[in-house]
Amino acid sequence: MPTPYQPERTLQDVNILGELNNDTRKVLSKEVSVFLAVLHRAFNGRRKELLKRREIRQAELDKGNLLDFLPETKHIRENDTWKGAPPAPGLVDRRIEITGPTDRKMVVNALNSDVWTYMADFEDSNAPTWDNMINGQLNLYDAIRKQVDFKQGEKEYKLRTDRTLPTLIARARGWHLEEKHFTVDGEPISGSLFDFGIYFYNNAEELVKRGTGPYYYLPKMESHLEARLWNDVFNLAQDYIGMRRGTIRGTVLIETIPAAFEMDEIIYELRDHSSGLNCGRWDYIFSVIKRFRQNSNFVLPDRSAVTMTVPFMDAYVKLLIKTCHRRGVHAMGGMAAQIPIKNDKEANEKAMENVRADKLREVRAGHDGTWVAHPALATIAAEVFNEHMPTPNQFHIRREEVQVSPQDLLNMNVPGKITEEGIRKNLNIGLGYMEGWLRGVGCVPINYLMEDAATAEVSRSQLWQWCKHGVPTAEGKKLDKNYALQLLKEQAQELEKSAPKGNKYQLAAKYFATQVTGEDYAEFLTSLLYNEITNTDSSPTPAMKL
Repeated sequence: MPTPYQPERTLQDVNILGELNNDTRKVLSKEVSVFLAVLHRAFNGRRKELLKRREIRQAELDKGNLLDFLPETKHIRENDTWKGAPPAPGLVDRRIEITGPTDRKMVVNALNSDVWTYMADFEDSNAPTWDNMINGQLNLYDAIRKQVDFKQGEKEYKLRTDRTLPTLIARARGWHLEEKHFTVDGEPISGSLFDFGIYFYNNAEELVKRGTGPYYYLPKMESHLEARLWNDVFNLAQDYIGMRRGTIRGTVLIETIPAAFEMDEIIYELRDHSSGLNCGRWDYIFSVIKRFRQNSNFVLPDRSAVTMTVPFMDAYVKLLIKTCHRRGVHAMGGMAAQIPIKNDKEANEKAMENVRADKLREVRAGHDGTWVAHPALATIAAEVFNEHMPTPNQFHIRREEVQVSPQDLLNMNVPGKITEEGIRKNLNIGLGYMEGWLRGVGCVPINYLMEDAATAEVSRSQLWQWCKHGVPTAEGKKLDKNYALQLLKEQAQELEKSAPKGNKYQLAAKYFATQVTGEDYAEFLTSLLYNEITNTDSSPTPAMKL
């Protein structure tokens, strides 16, 4: 590939602190490392400035201020003439998307599923150990070239040859995360740039050759300025390898409450690269609690009561669909996290009926597609969308009747109670997820739901919020620090009893205890735990020696 950079000079002070073998060296080559170093030096300063802006905004919200649509970008919202990019090859019809981590078995199973796209996840469902991240890149590299088949014990995993495989979309980590195993000038590289850069440099031209392109999901953004940063990254990357600008496409997850007030602006910043917005429902609930955690008017009941039909969630969905279709891009629905219940037919039928009802609500609202976490759910979701969406998408459903105000997006009128059962469920989910994450597993089945970082964050944030504001439970007991820690100890002991030897429940409980008392609050659980799964003690490999 042509490059104007001098590799040896660019790779000065670039070090790899994770182990490489002959296979992984092909995805983290000297040329890839040069590209990563260029991205870091061009954009890491702006990334850190934008994270600082989040802190400043949080300080304002902590004083009791609320969010509103930005007056300085009113001209963008009110201008009907601009549009996002037309759908890219392989992204016209996205009615069913399966999501999951990038281990080799998941990659094969996802691409063999009866879905239209597969979001290969380097973020919420993937614990970012060095092995997970670098081998995940290798697995996608091989899958794109249809060289991913493997054998595990007596079972063979092979890509289907009887149909076109789903379009691949990679989800990079959010701007807040770092990759400590790859340093530039003594600093860890952004996890976002690491994930994006390796996937893009190795696969962009090959994907285009095979009829699609380098497509991404972009998580956790909180402003249009963060989308602008991604757009600049895309332009530099395409220019670097001589690719036409606009080949990259990014779907933004609207999973933070600040981003909900900047949907038009986010599409506008990415417009030549935009492939729409997604309702990241669990992270969105987490963000609402997190950003307004000091405000007692935002206390929510048990997680099970916070459904997609409560006022603030309903307003968010309607605004997202209206905004996307006005701009000619996809409005993607949320995750069905259910797992089939094999040993209880009645319970399974009830769970699957809930999935069907959720997908019916989405397609009738005007969504262009939806997410599932398990291949078995793809059939149900497809039946619903095929019946009610005979066209490849629903851009023609404009939802012009929808009028959403700031007050609608912040309407916390959610019926429900806070119960001891709800507290214990949150503790179980948080502990279960954190214990798995500390073992390098990024999505954990709990009570027949696939829990990932987003759902664990809801659990953690609710517990913190309830303790902070001393809410009484339905049973009449005030939730305070002592009560929370007592219940945490009980749940950790209970889970540890039935867990295999070598489990990490006590370590998970140690960290969780700092997050559920209404005192300290980490910006993200994943950031809080990250040092536990990094291993940077080995001698660094200078990238110039690759």
